[in-house]
Amino acid sequence: MKERIGRPVEAGQIEPDSTTPSARSRDRMMVGKETAPMHQSAEPPARSDAALRMALFLLRAGPLLILVLLILVIASVTPLFLTTRNIGNVLAQTAVIAVLSLGQLLVIVTRGIDLSVGSTLALATVAGALVFHSGNSSLVVIPVMLGAGVLVGLVNGLLFVKGRIPHPFIVTLATFTLVRGVALWLSDGRPIQEVPQVVQVIGGDSILGWIPVSTFVVAAVAVAVWLLTTRVVWGRWIYAVGGNPEAARRTAIPVSAILVSVYLFSGLTAGIAGVLTAGRTNAGAPTFGALAELDAIAAVIIGGASFLGGRGKVSQALVGAMMIGVIRNAMNLANLDSFFQLIVLGIVIIVAVESDVLRGYLENRLRLIQATRT
Repeated sequence: MKERIGRPVEAGQIEPDSTTPSARSRDRMMVGKETAPMHQSAEPPARSDAALRMALFLLRAGPLLILVLLILVIASVTPLFLTTRNIGNVLAQTAVIAVLSLGQLLVIVTRGIDLSVGSTLALATVAGALVFHSGNSSLVVIPVMLGAGVLVGLVNGLLFVKGRIPHPFIVTLATFTLVRGVALWLSDGRPIQEVPQVVQVIGGDSILGWIPVSTFVVAAVAVAVWLLTTRVVWGRWIYAVGGNPEAARRTAIPVSAILVSVYLFSGLTAGIAGVLTAGRTNAGAPTFGALAELDAIAAVIIGGASFLGGRGKVSQALVGAMMIGVIRNAMNLANLDSFFQLIVLGIVIIVAVESDVLRGYLENRLRLIQATRT
């Protein structure tokens, strides 16, 4: 027998080299064993990636989809729901919540909260009614009501920033009580009947018999907030502060001024909501706006904004406000007890917060999958 280089081959022994059938089959088996796991590990991430993207899309579009589904279900059960008169009622009832939620949106984007907007609304109505009855011109009433809101917002922002208070919850909880007390003191605890005609038109009149004028006020405020947050540097700074305050400071963003400005704007929207409320009721009262702050916060969170900051859109806040209005209107049409309405709203808020937690978890998973691929 011939001898291969490296070791001798004895008689009757066959060396399986790469040319023999057994060696080729064995090599194919080895190659299959080595490459199979690679193919198996490449496919599941692709499938999980697509599943995560779909789940995130559904969570982000969830509030709008739920609103549409609610309208369809309620309309099929209650024919009166889609009548022009009832639609006008829903829009009028939602206007105050929508305006407040637009101001609350900016606060929540910066990781804050404003519990004083309901009390500020009441103070604005009382201040406007008092000025009107004091004999001053009707044109002064609206600026006074808006000014009352701006003043409270400015106090909130300055106390939070300059007072170095740990969280705006503490500040706005204090002004929540303080401002309501001022409204009760100024009005002697009683409603003040009659406000100027211009206020009644803005808050209580309608066009074509069913479209509330207040809806156009909501639209104007929404457009203004959208422009400020998407077309102005100030709006980008708001999201930067909410996303990472420390990084915002290091990039020379005036964090303190931004925080003061969002609370000032929240107070302004509370003043606008006061004009709408006074116009609709033709009165100013210290009891107006009770729990309105909770409705505004709920609308923002239901719409998809995050308490962690840096996330939230104008359209989402409006969808959340409309969802609250539709749910309440449907329960009123069904003659359900008002206490039951609070229970339903509480459940909706819990579901919205849990959806935000789930969305954050899925976004982190998606980022990890994408990072392992690069």
